[in-house]
Order: sequence, then structure tokens, then C-alpha cells
Amino acid sequence: MIASLAFAAALVVHAAPVAGQDGPIVTAGPASGETTDALRLREAVAYANPLPRGAPEEDYPLVAWCEALVNGHVALGETLTDADPLDLDIIRLGRLEAADFRSALNAAAPRQSARSRAAAEAAAAEAAAKWAPLKGQDEAVRSQAFGLFFGLPGRCEHAARRLRDGVTTPPATPQEVGLE
Repeated sequence: MIASLAFAAALVVHAAPVAGQDGPIVTAGPASGETTDALRLREAVAYANPLPRGAPEEDYPLVAWCEALVNGHVALGETLTDADPLDLDIIRLGRLEAADFRSALNAAAPRQSARSRAAAEAAAAEAAAKWAPLKGQDEAVRSQAFGLFFGLPGRCEHAARRLRDGVTTPPATPQEVGLE
């Protein structure tokens, strides 16, 4: 099912307009260039997929968990003395991603309950602790771990956007976007 959802998402994102189609010409849209329908579809797919073991389900703690994982990965990469250009680019992109998560958390913080903020702090601490055993390892082990980080669930970026934009409605389901 996951493969079919991903394939459908790719089709919607890359759908070409029909030649000679009558109707209005769109001259403005989302800054990203992505249509609202494509965004809803990607979000539905992201929220339909299970999260990794230990990841929080609620958006605010999840984004804190995601930020801590990225920050830990960046910190590990910064310990490498033999980082190649690809490693340096991954570190640069990680910093940008962590900053995006932090901006979403900052924007949403005033709207969070004490329980949600505490859950976010606990989730971030748990995620950051995953990197601690690697700090004392030799460079080869750290380099291998840095290269094997598999990234984050797709839900992280959508949860961050929803927090930043103050979205409180539930995300679309695969059924609602026509995938089931």
C-alpha cells in the first residue's frame, strides 16, 4: 500500500496540463510551486505511514523529536575531520532543516499546553540521546554512522508546516485525496 501511495503522490505532483484545455490560466500559486491538492496528497501519504518506534504521534512533540535527530546528525558530522564535500553539504542542509523545525516550534509554542511542551522536551531529549553513544567512538565509526543516517519520516515536514501555519484541522486521509 505504501508503494502505491507514493506512486500516486508522484503522479499528482508531476501531472502535466492538458494541451488546449480551456479555462483560466493560473498566474499565482503557492510559493513552492506545489498545488494545494498535491500538498494535501503528500500530507495524506505522510500521515498514513507509520512513524518509527519511539516517535511521538502529536505534531508539536514530533517536530521537537525531528529537530533533535537532525541536530544530533549535524553535530556528529561536525566531529569528522575527513568530511568530504557531500558530508559538508549534508551538514549544511541539516542545519537548514533544523532551523525550519525550530521556527515551527517557536511559532507554535504560545499555542501549546504545558503537557504538549513537556512531551516535546522529553521527545527531544530521547532523540538527542540516540547520538550520545557515538560521541566517544573513533572517526571511522562516527563517519559510518553519519553516512548511514536514513533521514526522517515525511510527517516531520508536514507537522512543522502545520505548526507554523496554525493548522488545527486533521490532515487529509488517503481516502479523502482519492488514494483508497
